[in-house]
Amino acid sequence: MAGFDNQYVLIFLLVIPALFYFYNKILTKKKKAAIQFSNLSFIKSALGNKKKTKRDSLLFYISISVIVLMIIGFADPHIPLEQTKEGVNVVLVIDNSGSMQAEDYPPNRLESAKKSAEILLDSLQPKDNAGIVTFETGATTAAYLSPYKDKVIDKLRDILPREGKTAIGDGLSLGIDMAISVPNKQKVVILLSDGVNNAGVITPSEAVAFAKLNDIQVYTIGLGSENKVVLGYDFFGRAQYAELDETTLKTIAENTGGKYFKSIDSMTLENIYKNISQDIKREQEDTSIKDWFFAASLGLFFLQIYMRYGKGRIIQ
Repeated sequence: MAGFDNQYVLIFLLVIPALFYFYNKILTKKKKAAIQFSNLSFIKSALGNKKKTKRDSLLFYISISVIVLMIIGFADPHIPLEQTKEGVNVVLVIDNSGSMQAEDYPPNRLESAKKSAEILLDSLQPKDNAGIVTFETGATTAAYLSPYKDKVIDKLRDILPREGKTAIGDGLSLGIDMAISVPNKQKVVILLSDGVNNAGVITPSEAVAFAKLNDIQVYTIGLGSENKVVLGYDFFGRAQYAELDETTLKTIAENTGGKYFKSIDSMTLENIYKNISQDIKREQEDTSIKDWFFAASLGLFFLQIYMRYGKGRIIQ
């Protein structure tokens, strides 16, 4: 938002009307003195030299402009400029529990998620930071927050499936902790899971409270399928199906200002990551423009010098 860092300096602008008042008062006084003077040639010189009067007035206005620009410059004005934005901390929180080995997404859910996440990482801007957290029975850091997206992508490709349960709360909390590790940037966490929170020491609701406390937007992706997906069979030969807890993922997104996306195949998953990349809002950074005012005042100052003492005075 545009404004001034030292707005109290602007109070000196109140001097400007006073300067105009005294300037006009002096001019009026000179005219009256000239009229009372008996020497006709002096009157002519005082009233009739319009070029000189115009020159004096112009020099006065330039001097006033220099003062105004200097005062505004010392007040340190700033405006939001898009090209100087600070970037965003983007943390991918990826489920690599046992269910992510299901093959309804070729070659399996985890590999498909990694491939799609790579699209988002490639779309990030130079000032953005990226990091990766994985979770199953617990959570761990796969790639630390870094501006070097190519190295983060290498770490993403190295992620392997695990056999554990699904600790959504732990994974989200570690992702939030990573997102806030680099201050003064907007922070976004993208959580992907295909399961139900059934492990870990931090509940999803506690992780949401942590995200809200740190003003972090959380996008959630539910990895599912149009049909039931068999993960295996229990001791009695009964089929074990993949379960997706959409309610929890929706709640996380809604309570943190993010969005929930449902993926049903590899194509929709890629589109989701593309949409999230475009949806990330980037705040414009307030940039000081005081130098603009100092430069303008300096330019007018030299113009005044040239008009007064220059070789070819532009106004006689």
